[in-house]
Amino acid sequence: MRLKNLYLDSKGIYFVDKDDKPLSLATGIKKINYRFYNYYLDFLLFLLWLVGFIPSHLLRRLCYRLTGMKIGVNSTIHMGARFFQPKNINIGQGTIIGDHAFLDGRSRLSIGNHVDIASQVLIYNSEHDLSDPEMKAIEAPVIIEDYVFIGPRVIILPGVKIGRGAVIAAGAVVTKDVPEKAIVGGVPAKIIGERNIKNFNYKLGRFRLFQ
Repeated sequence: MRLKNLYLDSKGIYFVDKDDKPLSLATGIKKINYRFYNYYLDFLLFLLWLVGFIPSHLLRRLCYRLTGMKIGVNSTIHMGARFFQPKNINIGQGTIIGDHAFLDGRSRLSIGNHVDIASQVLIYNSEHDLSDPEMKAIEAPVIIEDYVFIGPRVIILPGVKIGRGAVIAAGAVVTKDVPEKAIVGGVPAKIIGERNIKNFNYKLGRFRLFQ
């Protein structure tokens, strides 16, 4: 008799992997435990997605911090955000993240102080290795330094570092590092200008209430 990845016959219990290759009993039990652990994580992420629709910045920040996410003073995330592994996400002070953002914490995600991230921005730090026959994941941290502005619907891919004061134009796909004060745009993003500011010392305006 077979139950998905488990065989049961007169000789005993056998485990197989997704390619029907035999596994030891210890390895099979380990994989089962790992599977249930991932179900647990998926359920927590579902709850966190629901939290994202609470129309209170205070309550959302409290719930996010309980997951291990680090959020600095006067920073906030607007409604509808989704996450992977929030415990690896670190947000500095005075940073505002727009609605329906996706913040990936499968590797380290570091967002600095006074960073302005617009609506529907997607930040990834894990992707598939297209040269691997099993399409295994490649993880690399994303670092966004202070005073960066990221326009709506920008996509930031794994391993990217965005320098202090840089600007990412709306709809850009960032595949490589962005220098300090650079203005980039396009798919893939390329340098299209530079900010002529010597010293950054501004603070962002207030976040939107009930959003």
